[in-house]
Amino acid sequence: GEAPRGGRGRRGGHGRADGGADHIRSTRGGAGTGGSLPPCGHDGTARRLARPQDPTEQACCDRGKKKCHTIKNLLVIDETCHICFLSATYDGRAHDKSLAELEGYTWPHGSCLYQDMGFQGFILNGITIVQPKKKPPGDELTPPEKATNRAISSIRIRIEHAIGGVKRSRMGKDKIRLLKDGIRDTIMETCCGLHNFRLQYRPWHYANE
Repeated sequence: GEAPRGGRGRRGGHGRADGGADHIRSTRGGAGTGGSLPPCGHDGTARRLARPQDPTEQACCDRGKKKCHTIKNLLVIDETCHICFLSATYDGRAHDKSLAELEGYTWPHGSCLYQDMGFQGFILNGITIVQPKKKPPGDELTPPEKATNRAISSIRIRIEHAIGGVKRSRMGKDKIRLLKDGIRDTIMETCCGLHNFRLQYRPWHYANE
């Protein structure tokens, strides 16, 4: 099915268009880590685009890491890797934590949210945040801390698998050269919908379920 959406994004600028974020509700039963609700995960994903002609848009979309211009979306998945929420499209330089706060999505009280270091400092009232522990400067993590990080990663990897499922479609993976207003949002919506459609008929199964 189609993934719920936040507000429509823009080709340039860090602002978002009118439209509120959807409240994410779990549709499946079962016990999840940190509460009676199944765990969720969120992460950002970047898509490459052709070098913008406008100098301001060039600076906003220049991510720096991959030496190319990008745009970014946030995805939220449930425990079965279905995409529950797709954010608006933002410039590639935008930070994951800032986008999550801007979208304003919420979970039912008592939920458990898995995230990576890119969301450092992101919190939600009544939600258990699970995040790997960063290695202290000039020091090492203890064996129990490393074991905890591995356990967290075994759950959080699902969001990476979901992003990979979305980008199975070449229109979501290849460099975007289309300039029509709204087309970049439409491409991501279509890729997420196809991913969810595939999972309806070929669900993924994990050893720790």
